[in-house]
Amino acid sequence: MDANDGHRDGAERTDQFEKEIADAFVSSNLTAAVAESLTGGNVSAGLSAIEGASNWFLGGVVAYAEAVKFDMLDVDRGPVITAKTAEQMARGASRLLHADLAVATTGVGGPGPQEGLPQGTVFIAVATPTTTRVRKYQFEGDPSEIVGKATQQALQDLAEAAGAGDNALLL
Repeated sequence: MDANDGHRDGAERTDQFEKEIADAFVSSNLTAAVAESLTGGNVSAGLSAIEGASNWFLGGVVAYAEAVKFDMLDVDRGPVITAKTAEQMARGASRLLHADLAVATTGVGGPGPQEGLPQGTVFIAVATPTTTRVRKYQFEGDPSEIVGKATQQALQDLAEAAGAGDNALLL
């Protein structure tokens, strides 16, 4: 920690993470898209804030309403806080925006349960040209904390898929 700024280490880690994301997309010549429900545009905002993002970040769809999921992203009608919905959202964003990789978020921010799932249940999907990986998370906190944690995890999952870090998905 820098003696003059108690938050410097965290800022440096964030800057390094953003650089890793940008480098992964640039070096692999991949493009990214986002479909968001729970996170309401925060993942897109995080990506667009990265220097050089205009070279690889194509855009996103905030599909907060069920009708947007069904009509724009071709999500099957029914419960929307499921692994299948996250997968279909990611595939839909990839198709709509012609992106190589797409990340999608859906979940229960709260307060309280929804669709029989407890507050903090989140599904994040990453679609690549050959596969889609969906992970289920259980985050603690109030609604804004859950959204923040889901946003950070979606960025991490997308970064891994693009080749940042040691856990890249096979394309």
